[in-house]
Amino acid sequence: MLSRRVALSMFSMTLMITSAAFAAATTFDFKDPKGVNTIAFILDSTLEPIIGVASGISGTVSFDPENPTATTGKIVVQTKSLHTENKGMKDTIYGADWLDAAKNPTIEFNIKKVTDAKSSDKDTHELTVVGDMTIKGVTKELTTQVKLTYLPGKLSERTRKMKGDLLMVRSNFVIQRSDFNIKPDMDGTVVANDIELRVSIAGGAAVK
Repeated sequence: MLSRRVALSMFSMTLMITSAAFAAATTFDFKDPKGVNTIAFILDSTLEPIIGVASGISGTVSFDPENPTATTGKIVVQTKSLHTENKGMKDTIYGADWLDAAKNPTIEFNIKKVTDAKSSDKDTHELTVVGDMTIKGVTKELTTQVKLTYLPGKLSERTRKMKGDLLMVRSNFVIQRSDFNIKPDMDGTVVANDIELRVSIAGGAAVK
């Protein structure tokens, strides 16, 4: 039978190991101080293709390179940061029939779980992510492939006055306009029902 001192020592060691495991995850902030994070959106219709970008990006992702399947987090886009070169089209996108930006100021993707992870090297990880996409007050679950590139010590190369790590998030996927009540009855030849999203954003984990 173990002595009380030995039992307490083993318990303390277990707590230390468990704490270290949980501490390995790092939280990356996607509110880019340089303002260069963007997500492209493409509706490639027959008659009136629409191409634009969203720049008002924030949110956090918790990532552990030793355990990428434990990745969690949420990415938030300000609805009124969506931009197209055509001002009339931009105003239309903000309107009640489309995104209704006045009532729905954000678009969000919340990671629910990672069902698969493959690592080509220690810094590059291909994840299968299941998450909730919320647009115009409608939430739909979707599964998408996400590529994470972990760049330890590289934050200063992107933002000179900050030291720390970078996490690059890349993903291309398609959602349906009608699924989110965005002009659901509009003919797809005029405005495509498929909305292609191209994500390439960086989050930073600064150290003091």
